[in-house]
Amino acid sequence: MPESYIVRYGSTRTVAEFSFKGPQQFDRSDSVLVRSSRGVEWGEVLCPASDATRKYLKSEAQAGRILRGADDEAWTQRDEMLAREQDVFKQGREIIREHKLNMNLVDVECIFGGERVVFYYLAEQRVDFRELVKTLARKFQSRIEMRQIGVRDEAKLLADFGDCGRPVCCGTHLTEMPPVSMKMAKMQKATLDPNKISGRCGRLKCCLRYEFDTYEEYRRELPSNGTIVVTKVGQGKVVAQEILAKKVLVSYEGGRRMIVDLSEILTTISSKKGGSNAGGKSKPNQDSSPGTSNADAENKSKPTEPKNNQSPGNSNPDRN
Repeated sequence: MPESYIVRYGSTRTVAEFSFKGPQQFDRSDSVLVRSSRGVEWGEVLCPASDATRKYLKSEAQAGRILRGADDEAWTQRDEMLAREQDVFKQGREIIREHKLNMNLVDVECIFGGERVVFYYLAEQRVDFRELVKTLARKFQSRIEMRQIGVRDEAKLLADFGDCGRPVCCGTHLTEMPPVSMKMAKMQKATLDPNKISGRCGRLKCCLRYEFDTYEEYRRELPSNGTIVVTKVGQGKVVAQEILAKKVLVSYEGGRRMIVDLSEILTTISSKKGGSNAGGKSKPNQDSSPGTSNADAENKSKPTEPKNNQSPGNSNPDRN
């Protein structure tokens, strides 16, 4: 039964499972030649495949097979291919300019086996590049593939290191781009300076998404700001949360403030929104209409008694 390995391959650093049949064993970071749906490509072994890796990749299908390990001849061919990619990029950019197309060429990938040349580009609108493809095919004598990408994909192709000093996540282990929002930055009390929370792509950093689920889970366990709580010290109001520490800042009478652990909160009385549970909202009385208090609702439900023993149909005696 052939063994399988997880391999990162291609300019977009795609991660997938590849089968291998042979006596050779591969270790992490070994360079290999793989056959994918695009042809023969250069790849890097990450680890042996397992049920855990298949669950992470969310795919049971294999992307192809490993042909062999990279030898000296393959390394020489790879250097020649990288030099050709730079030349094709320069010429391709000139050809695009001659066709006067509103597109920005980002990168060029020459498939290792020579099966095709892939052009990655940015464009705000749809581009009719049929004539361009014909010109490129005649120029480079190869099959041409045009792929429109976004700014986050551009960073995946071109970016090297992030602010943390490590290689960018999109170019290493991320198999898909997770959605990131300002809510995640605010909950983690990160600085809201765009220059500090934006990645190489100019968008919010993907790493803001990593701990958000944990923050959200812990936040639900803590009483929200404005909630009245009772502790061993007395009764006070929650004015801030320390989510990861599972603690809250409580303000007591007289202006005294203390950081209280969640386990030290004896009970929760109410919140600023009228709720009786931590972080919860009070449920309106079913008999009352929106914006009407319970007392008003009860008064409206009672019949109105006529004053001065007069029936509703009698006229005012002062008017007679």
